[in-house]
Amino acid sequence: MSERARMIDLTTPDERAFLIGLDDPSDGRWPVSRSLAELAALAETAGASVVGSAFQRRAGPDPVWYFGKGRAAELVDEKAASDFNVLIVDDELEPNQQRSLEKLLDCKVLDRSALIIDIFARHAKTKEGRLQVELAALEYHLPRLTRMWTHLSRTGGGIGTRGPGESQLETDRRLIREKIKKVKAELEDVRRHRATAARQRDRHEVATVALVGYTNAGKSTLLNAMAASDVYAADMLFATLDPTTRQLTLPSGREVVMSDTVGFINKLPHDLVEAFRATLEEVRRADLLLEVVDASDPDFVGQQAAVQAVLDELGAGEKPRITVYNKVDLLPDDAGERPASERTAFVSAVTGEGLDDLRHKIADALRAQMVAVDAVVPYARGELVARARSSGDVSEAYEAGGVRVSGHLPASIASELHAAGRNGRRRTSASN
Repeated sequence: MSERARMIDLTTPDERAFLIGLDDPSDGRWPVSRSLAELAALAETAGASVVGSAFQRRAGPDPVWYFGKGRAAELVDEKAASDFNVLIVDDELEPNQQRSLEKLLDCKVLDRSALIIDIFARHAKTKEGRLQVELAALEYHLPRLTRMWTHLSRTGGGIGTRGPGESQLETDRRLIREKIKKVKAELEDVRRHRATAARQRDRHEVATVALVGYTNAGKSTLLNAMAASDVYAADMLFATLDPTTRQLTLPSGREVVMSDTVGFINKLPHDLVEAFRATLEEVRRADLLLEVVDASDPDFVGQQAAVQAVLDELGAGEKPRITVYNKVDLLPDDAGERPASERTAFVSAVTGEGLDDLRHKIADALRAQMVAVDAVVPYARGELVARARSSGDVSEAYEAGGVRVSGHLPASIASELHAAGRNGRRRTSASN
């Protein structure tokens, strides 16, 4: 095992992938056809060409073959017909299932988790992103180490071969566990830095808005359109992984922080959720979530369910939220009526349609979390007035005793304003 985590190499042009999945009648998620179509998009994103697919209707995978033994044997004929050299399974495989299929088909066998980890490894640009992907890869490969040491079987087994093999395997397991511990420690440093930055924002009463949603729903494009930024965005799955934060000015003049986060996907590997937890802490700390939905996708309801499942796992499932139906420019003219709601917006991040309405709804949603304020702040406390101006939705009027600040503010600064107003009145009364 190299110092860096092993990644699956799908860069060669002759990677011909065949996809398989299960149609489980008890599974209430997407139909298998839709899931395999998404798996095909993932495989193509990783650089493979998809030459075919198959599924079997059964309640749960076979513990050895994934498919039933008979249907798994038919894959040998599928391989001869389509000449595939990579089998990709639409679920996470147990190590013994992977070994059985590799032995049966004499080709590389990947599962959905390995494929997603590979894509993440390609797209992570920052040190933090690479650390998170490496952690996910290490934890994924640890229980599968036995299959990486097939060279030991060349000695024929028996006396004189068991000890060295076991010793080498245990050595590698120890090295990987040590590497996992090191990467986790580095990610913990990242988490602490993020927590420090968040406390700094809290001290300045800066509200945060986090973009969440299914991969390729248009989060990065929306961030660019809303905040006039130039975050990388492309029409592909997991185009961006590294967290991005930009400043957004609302119609009231209030400035907030908008954060883009990694996209979610159906059957997102648990190891990846855990690895990206440091980044996804931004979601838990946010004052408001913008759930970006690809309104042009026929299965957007299923995508929303997948997003909700990850948010629940993060402990952010009940956070205040605006659902943003993006890509409305791709909808047909007869798509139907768009129900109006304070917590629903219909936009096109590409054309700009609906973005002004979304800005107002963000301002309204954040204002609902603040408290009403009406206080006269002494002129000597001009810095407090400036903080109120930048952190809330207020109006100012100049009076004899100071600046009257009226509107809505975060509770912490509102209490400071009222206290400053009371102190100012006391000093005025004392001087009189």
